[in-house]
Amino acid sequence: MSEALARPAAAGASAPPRSNAVVAVLALAGIVVSLMQTLVIPIVPELPKLLNAPASDTAWAVTATLLAAAVATPVAGRLGDMIGKRRMLLTSIVLLVAGSVVCAFADSLVPMIVGRALQGLSAAVVPLGISILRDTVSAEKLAGSTAVMSASLGVGGALGLPTAAFIADNWNWHILFWTSAALGVVSFLLVLVFVPESKVRTGGRFDLVGSLGLSAGLLALLLAVSKGGTWGWTSGTTLGLGAASVVILVAWGWWELKAKQPLVDLRTTAKPQVLFTNLASIALGFSMFAMSLVLPQLLQLPTQTGYGLGRSMLTVGLVLAPQGLVMMAMSAVSAKVTKAKGPKVTLMIGALIVASGYGLNILLMSEVWHLVLVSCIIGAGVGFTYGALPALIMGAVDPSQTGAANSLNTLMRSLGTSFASALAGVILAQMTTDFGGYALPSENGFKVVMAIGAGAALLAFLLATFIPNRKAAAARPEATEGEGEGAEETATVKA
Repeated sequence: MSEALARPAAAGASAPPRSNAVVAVLALAGIVVSLMQTLVIPIVPELPKLLNAPASDTAWAVTATLLAAAVATPVAGRLGDMIGKRRMLLTSIVLLVAGSVVCAFADSLVPMIVGRALQGLSAAVVPLGISILRDTVSAEKLAGSTAVMSASLGVGGALGLPTAAFIADNWNWHILFWTSAALGVVSFLLVLVFVPESKVRTGGRFDLVGSLGLSAGLLALLLAVSKGGTWGWTSGTTLGLGAASVVILVAWGWWELKAKQPLVDLRTTAKPQVLFTNLASIALGFSMFAMSLVLPQLLQLPTQTGYGLGRSMLTVGLVLAPQGLVMMAMSAVSAKVTKAKGPKVTLMIGALIVASGYGLNILLMSEVWHLVLVSCIIGAGVGFTYGALPALIMGAVDPSQTGAANSLNTLMRSLGTSFASALAGVILAQMTTDFGGYALPSENGFKVVMAIGAGAALLAFLLATFIPNRKAAAARPEATEGEGEGAEETATVKA
């Protein structure tokens, strides 16, 4: 059966969405979700005592969020294209609130893992928000709006760490999750009031087999990568999961190519602009996360090591907080560069800035202000790249595929961060120095990780050179803000 989900003719006369309010509300939702990701960092060392469980088990409070986010992001993106992006955005926020409440009541391991997994299911908020912007914001404002929305991920992560550390130091740790739940409720109500539902939908049937296959393949891959250091990289479990992920993902790709309505349109993904943007996203995700692994450890290691700065977790958060503000400020500059030169150039500039930040960090790492400077430089580069990536993706896919395409791009960045965590963990575990009978990561170990971070950013730059030159890659269909046709005409469903 075929069906067109077009906007009624009378709708064109209705009041246009208030784009500034829409952008602000969606950015707030993105910040709230990214806050969730850093929420537990200050209490991770205390979780074994708080939950009365071994450290190897409490690590699942972090791993469960990672796995749930990887599974939920592409699925929510595809469902957003099918049944409504705002609807899936609201559903994601509800899952965040539910997970936060479960964690707020948790005093043992199982409910904490369940709650953190529910929080992870909300990870699609940012790509869904970017897709909504394409459908509701005028072409003139789209580059700036998507840059702000993308930057909300970094802003929330940077501001969340000092906030969480302050709360954990002064109140009961459950307050962290009550705060997350309250912010989620506020975001839900604001989205309900200010964000319109996109009329660009595909309809059709959901690819259940494809979603199960992708989920199984990603779970096997990410379990092998995230737990390989604990289980042993050559253990049967790690190698078996790695092999299983390859087999499952190959079979999944075969299924997706045959499916009439696939979860991920691999033919679209193979377009040079989409392919090289996603490959660059993996490299950038790797590079961005390397800093998050190195700087906090440098700040907290004892000064007696000769390179540690002996600071508290709260200080760590305060050192990293300016990065988020720089990232948000750079989103406006990123939008101007994209309008003038195209998102490809913006991405390449951002990658070079990130690489230069890591290079400087190798030379400057002995003072707190050194690390503040480095984090701000890297944050500036991230601000450029985060604004360019969705513009490149949306410039290459049909409006009815933006949810799935943006979600897949977000997943690629997440894969990069997972690989960075695994590789940095191996390096820092092997390059150690003895400190009072304890093995601590050595100064050279940190420098090697930073050098690899710089190399990953340069790889992203190289991959970006293969992206076709299209200055107007971020443009959406003909309609501008307030027009009832063009941008809001929907795709015809193939059944």
